[in-house]
Amino acid sequence: MSTEIVVDAPGVHRLVPHVPREPGPGEALVRVHAVGICGSDREVYRGNRPEGYVRYPLTPGHEWSGTVQRTGAGVAASLAGRKVVGEGFRNCQVCDRCHAGETTLCTAGYAETGFTEPGAMAPTLTLPARLLHPLPDDADPTAAALLEPAACVAAAALKADARPGERVAVVGTGTLGMLAVQFLRAASPAELLVVGTDTGREALARGFGATGYHTAGRELPGGFDVVVEAAGSADAARTGAALLRRGGRLVLTGIPAPGADGLGPTGLVVRQLEVRTVFGAPPAAWAHAVRVFAAGLLDPLPLVTHELPLDAFPRAMELVGSGDPGVGKVLLRPEPGQLGPEMG
Repeated sequence: MSTEIVVDAPGVHRLVPHVPREPGPGEALVRVHAVGICGSDREVYRGNRPEGYVRYPLTPGHEWSGTVQRTGAGVAASLAGRKVVGEGFRNCQVCDRCHAGETTLCTAGYAETGFTEPGAMAPTLTLPARLLHPLPDDADPTAAALLEPAACVAAAALKADARPGERVAVVGTGTLGMLAVQFLRAASPAELLVVGTDTGREALARGFGATGYHTAGRELPGGFDVVVEAAGSADAARTGAALLRRGGRLVLTGIPAPGADGLGPTGLVVRQLEVRTVFGAPPAAWAHAVRVFAAGLLDPLPLVTHELPLDAFPRAMELVGSGDPGVGKVLLRPEPGQLGPEMG
């Protein structure tokens, strides 16, 4: 029997029978191949996601890949059988921000797959077909499950606007940081520095294109044109600013804890730093991520360290929150028989 995960309340989940929802007009039903787990999924499970950004009971899962099984009225039948990934934000399409392509700023309010709408920790997912991004027929669907965080990083890369020959740095060595290295490498920087808390991911970062690696506690270099912060802490934001030359560009992708000290306005003004922020990914960033992935310039697969069946959800939550440097991206595979023993 096919099952799905339902989180009824913080810390309370069930494995329940799954009944696919037939696609209505404008919708598609997707067979889920794999679903990734990130810190925000753990927030949902622990109950510390900000108010208004989760709705219980809930089937989580916003990072996923799959194959279209059926389409509803008004959707091209040719979409059936295609490998796809999908945007999470359920934007209204009619407000001024949506018309400007800034769908993550939709004024109709927040709604997102896996947080306020049913997510992909289930064998199938039914959603508006307009949110889907088809992949090449030969795309690796396991690697593609990381295209949601990649789209967020693509949004940061577009805002960073790194140009060939510039000095570029990434602060953070998690999934977002390693994806950022790959996107920024494609811009042909003169230097691409990665800053981490330890040396555990130095080899991986250099394999993705980093030309240098710096660990916390050492004196920071300076003079960088662009810095992408991908660690989600006030310390990382301050480190990013310290790396920049005057007039440099800082892109923040993480969300520090409420009340954390950030960047002082005096320093920003005196040094004339440009600070840009990312929360989610608009369609242009998704298109960029899929294009870079399809071109072979983005390889998320080495970041996957664990693949587990859906009923190992508690184990997956433990792994994501363990702090173990050997744990990278954790994937759940909804259908039994899709994988062998636990990786990692």
